[in-house]
Amino acid sequence: MKNPLYKFYKGIPQGIICLVIVFGIFAYIASQMGTPNMLNTIMNTAHDLLLNTVFYLMAICVITGALGRLFVEFGVVNLLEKILRPLMKPLFNMPGVASLGAVLTFLSDNPAIISLAQDKRFSVYFKKYQFISLTNFGTAFGMGLLVIVFMVGQGFYAAPFIGLFGAVCGCIASTRIMQYFVVKNFPAYEHESAATTEELQQEKEKEIKKSLFQRILDSLLDGGRTGVDVGIAIIPGVLIISTMVMLLTFGPAASGNFTGAAYEGVELLPWLGEKLGFIFEFLFGFTDPHLIAFPITALGAVGAALGLVPNFISAGWVDGNAIAVFTAIGMCWSGYLSTHTAMLDTLGYRELTSKAILAHTIGGFVAAIVAHWCYVLYTII
Repeated sequence: MKNPLYKFYKGIPQGIICLVIVFGIFAYIASQMGTPNMLNTIMNTAHDLLLNTVFYLMAICVITGALGRLFVEFGVVNLLEKILRPLMKPLFNMPGVASLGAVLTFLSDNPAIISLAQDKRFSVYFKKYQFISLTNFGTAFGMGLLVIVFMVGQGFYAAPFIGLFGAVCGCIASTRIMQYFVVKNFPAYEHESAATTEELQQEKEKEIKKSLFQRILDSLLDGGRTGVDVGIAIIPGVLIISTMVMLLTFGPAASGNFTGAAYEGVELLPWLGEKLGFIFEFLFGFTDPHLIAFPITALGAVGAALGLVPNFISAGWVDGNAIAVFTAIGMCWSGYLSTHTAMLDTLGYRELTSKAILAHTIGGFVAAIVAHWCYVLYTII
């Protein structure tokens, strides 16, 4: 016999439930900020994200898309496949060619992996379950170079590289968990190829007739065009999810009042982090509840999370352990909430978005925990 509460819940129209949740969230925010300030902050934050984040990511996608297509055209992909196959398969259960995606995302940002995945000569190496997990694999290395260089610039040298090791471990966990989810829901994907040999042959036949100059030019332009498509595809995820995360993470203006400017908020997530501080102290070694703002902000944009670090350092909240954990979780998560939906939508597997997010959430925690305990080991040695 079903629970009476369950029957009551099922009897309520979904539209009413949706209205209650949405209005409840915004009523709480408006009660803290004031309705005009809340609306202005939402619009100003979304506008700033569009101009300074989305277009920046689109530029990255264009450049890395062109570079990736050039590597594919002239055999770099085949070379990496042969050299790195022994490493990629046992660690990530991916073909060696996936390492090219790791390099491109490390040098740029998450969506670079999708620009590369659009090429049949790259995707032909993958089974479908591996191809779908590229979203998790590439995200774990997103903006890695920027994060490490930034942390080194703050005066920490060993900790960022310990964090890099943690990010690799988190990537292994996230990628393999996602592959498990895909195979469990779609068993046939374990054996189906991401691209057919007919599709690959058609591309090869078209390219055989081209001159060297034409091959270079077409590779650069076609890869760049793919980057534009990816840049447009990520707009909804970045604007909607990142705006909400930042609205719940940041506080009022420096004066202590709400002005309606971009990136103001109600600080709900840091408050929750303070209540659960004992958990984060055990798992991550955090000694101050404010530090939880970094991983929470990294959910939406790691660049915004990095902006918190100088203030943390000046306040005396940060030590080497925190930097190692920041690096690991900043790289591994790197704004995945705002990009996973768009990336999987671009690949054509939107229905698996929730699985990818769950797998990557676990991967981020693995990265942070490994970085913390490796740093503890480093200090002992």
